[in-house]
Amino acid sequence: MMKNLFFLTLILLFVSCNHNLINKWENYDESEEIKTNATIENKRLQFKRIQSISNDKNQLINGFEREIFNFLENEYDLTKELVYEKSIPEIQQSVIDGKLTYYKLSLFYLTRIYLIEFDKESYLNSIISINKNILREAKNKDKIKNTNIYSLHGIPILLKDNIGFKGLPTTAGAHSLKNNFTDDASIVKQLKDSGALILGKTNLSEWANYFCYGCPNGYSAMGGQTLHPYGRKILDTGGSSSGSGVSTTSNLAAASLGSETSGSILSPSSANSLVGMKPTIGNVSRAGIVPISSTLDTAGPMTKFVIDNILIYNAINDFDPLDDYSVENYDIKIKEVVENKLEEYTIGYYKSFYERDSLYKNAIDFLIEHGVKLQAIDAPQIRLEGFAKILDEDMRYDLRSYLFFYGSKNLKVEDISSIIKYNEMDSVERAPYGQGIFKKIIQDTMTINDFEDLKFELMNKGNEFFDIPMNKYNLDAVLSINNYHAGYAAMAHNPCLTVPMKLRENNEPAGLTIIGKSFQEQKLYEIGYFFEKKYKGRIPPKN
Repeated sequence: MMKNLFFLTLILLFVSCNHNLINKWENYDESEEIKTNATIENKRLQFKRIQSISNDKNQLINGFEREIFNFLENEYDLTKELVYEKSIPEIQQSVIDGKLTYYKLSLFYLTRIYLIEFDKESYLNSIISINKNILREAKNKDKIKNTNIYSLHGIPILLKDNIGFKGLPTTAGAHSLKNNFTDDASIVKQLKDSGALILGKTNLSEWANYFCYGCPNGYSAMGGQTLHPYGRKILDTGGSSSGSGVSTTSNLAAASLGSETSGSILSPSSANSLVGMKPTIGNVSRAGIVPISSTLDTAGPMTKFVIDNILIYNAINDFDPLDDYSVENYDIKIKEVVENKLEEYTIGYYKSFYERDSLYKNAIDFLIEHGVKLQAIDAPQIRLEGFAKILDEDMRYDLRSYLFFYGSKNLKVEDISSIIKYNEMDSVERAPYGQGIFKKIIQDTMTINDFEDLKFELMNKGNEFFDIPMNKYNLDAVLSINNYHAGYAAMAHNPCLTVPMKLRENNEPAGLTIIGKSFQEQKLYEIGYFFEKKYKGRIPPKN
């Protein structure tokens, strides 16, 4: 008995020592911060809550305390020189040269998560959960020799927390899904097959920004309010893949995956000086991802550099029989991307943006100076009336289907109506901004025929919006800003790639968004790589 007590004491002391090595997070009184933000003109920055009360932030680093402490003491600064603002090929080259290991790479990101997310002056609420096996998995990757700089072998990647990953809950930011333990989504299986490591899950706008009216981008019950690294509490992070954008631009992972229905990759990517790809619908599987709309949803990579984006896209763009929209498609040819000088391309740009947006004008002028053939165009006067009804009808059915086929069997919810009732049991914690969109979804119904007619009509309008100027001038792509034309691209099922084009006067990033016809991702990457290489628009945040 005494012997058992002795060993128990030793264990408790060891655990206690580990916890004391680094600072723990303690929630604080945020009332003054909220009061200050109530005076901001942008209503979506008038926060009701910043910290999450549903999720203990300390669980992010539980079990890693000693490794983080030792790494900070001995190796963080040296490793930072090899990893910070480096592309995946550059990181792989350091591993090949023996300067870096995948274990140190993963530990570097864990340490940065601690340094940024556990400091009350710098925290961003960008991460919801961490893979507790990440360091062991990284050590296993170190045992396998890699000689390919264009490989994802051993590269830590974050997932938006509506993407299934076995071992961590898939919450979509919602309290009702806090215990939703699922299998890997199809694209996660593909990432693993490519050798990538899953570092953890990122915060997001709850239910992918289709839950409440007027709620801030980047807020969820499980993650709290995602904050902007270029202007904490004063700039909009973009949504709904806010945590993926904020964490990636802050060098908390090599890259991340987001998801988009209409603008949810493009918006946070452009808002955080990142490269974001919204693929053609069908090129990337949605199986195992919490849905809004089976008509419009897709996942896609969010990265600091175009080449990284291509590597992840090539890993996940595979046919999947579990996704009814899935199609056979092809990898991006990196050699053609790198070598293309755009001599054969004609690209459209919008006159209205050119006349009123200085960043856009500078980007267009720069491309012209570098020999790219550009054509001024007008945006067709086409409206997508009834767009939200597509989302309402799809989400009513698709979410119920997801919960049945993919959700944990112990969940207390099965559809939108039961989620509303669940949240009403404690609306202060679970739905501080209300659940207006969810309530609208269960009230507004359409017949199947009316729904299909509306979908057909809006898809035609989306295609027409781009086809009119592209066919008139024989364009290979058009250039937009941020997520301005995301809705049209969504209905047309067209791919979009946004690439950083520096910062506005208020320090806010913006993206040059390249839109092409369906299945033309190769062209978009060629244009994006050329612009990135010549223009060098990415500016990292000061953290």
